[in-house]
Amino acid sequence: MADPDADAIAAAARAVPGVSALHGGPGLEFAAYLPGRRVPGVRLPGDRVEVHVAALYGTVLPRLAEEVRTAVAPAAGGLPVEVHIDDIDVAGPAGA
Repeated sequence: MADPDADAIAAAARAVPGVSALHGGPGLEFAAYLPGRRVPGVRLPGDRVEVHVAALYGTVLPRLAEEVRTAVAPAAGGLPVEVHIDDIDVAGPAGA
C-alpha cells in the first residue's frame, strides 16, 4: 500500500464540480502537516484519509461526497476516504 499523497488528494477534491474550496476549519484544524507547510482540508490520521470541503449552494450533498471520495481514492494509498462537507458557499467558487 502506497502512502497517501496530500497534494494530489487536495487537487482531486478541488477539481470536483460543486466543491467551492477545501475547508481547513477554524484555526486550520483540518490540515495535513508536511515538512515546512500544510495542506488545508486534508487530514491523514494514519488509518484513513479525511477530506473537508465547502460545497456550492444547490449541490446535492450526498452525490458530492461520493464524487469527492471517488476522485481522491487513487491518491489515498488504499486507505478509506471520509468526506466532510463543512460549509455551504452561497457566493461561488473561491477566486471567482
